[in-house]
Amino acid sequence: MHTKNLLAFSAGVDSTALFFYLLDKNIPFDMAIVNYHTRETSDEEVEYAKNLAKKYNKKIFVKECFLDKFSEKTARDCRYKFFEEIIKRQGYETLILAHQLNDRFEWFLMQFSKGAGLKELIAMEEYEKRDFYTIWRPFYNTSREEIEEYLKKNNIKYFIDKSNFDEKYKRNFIRANFANEFIRLFKKGVKKSFEYLEEDKKLIFNENWQKKDKLYRFKKENPLIDIKKVDIIAKKLGILLTKAQRDEILKTGFSCVVQGKIAIDSNETEIFVAPYIKTNMDKEFKEKMRKQKIPPKVRGYIYKIEN
Repeated sequence: MHTKNLLAFSAGVDSTALFFYLLDKNIPFDMAIVNYHTRETSDEEVEYAKNLAKKYNKKIFVKECFLDKFSEKTARDCRYKFFEEIIKRQGYETLILAHQLNDRFEWFLMQFSKGAGLKELIAMEEYEKRDFYTIWRPFYNTSREEIEEYLKKNNIKYFIDKSNFDEKYKRNFIRANFANEFIRLFKKGVKKSFEYLEEDKKLIFNENWQKKDKLYRFKKENPLIDIKKVDIIAKKLGILLTKAQRDEILKTGFSCVVQGKIAIDSNETEIFVAPYIKTNMDKEFKEKMRKQKIPPKVRGYIYKIEN
């Protein structure tokens, strides 16, 4: 991959192995790490990351993230906000993540356990196009067992996050009691099943929309398919929709604003998604939008990019 790459590093099993894998493959990259100060070894992990960066001549960006109440969501929000700030400021094109096969299967089981459709079950993709960068997961089809063997074989130091063994968290419970052993026994079949499911997903949820800057529009089909497309587009614009938000979008007939950030609106035949911008527009522009049957909630964004 000959682009400007940023590796999301944590000093754990997966990201440490990925660091050395990228070195072995002569793939250029820099590093970003977040210190949540939640573990005894947090500062030591950051120092390890800094030492690797110095030794292998990599730029490194460090974020001190102090959360009032730690949760996976708040940590993730802090992490991705940091990554995207760096990507914008430094001109990176690709964010490299260390998600691997076990992560994908854990996610699958978590969604399956609470009721989910095809898109939610296999939400993690090897390449994922975001608004201004691409996510790449090189270990997408590599099991945790294979990664640990690689680290052991090459005598590579890494840190273990002990919180990953606390089964009061649902993901850890699924990992310890189902996912890891299942992957160990049936890894080949799981990989093949994911391949089939991904092909089915592409056929069903093909990205047949028009795009201009950050404005998306597509023809209405069926509300259940349309909401899936809105969900995918929202993710590209940096918003992960909750079930409550998806229900609200359906309830309003695809005409609402989510988190004050994304406008979703529709006319008789099409659905539009764009960043939400509230601004004063002249009468001539409003009349042009009316004639083109562009619904009100996305007009502010169109006005901005055209003026």
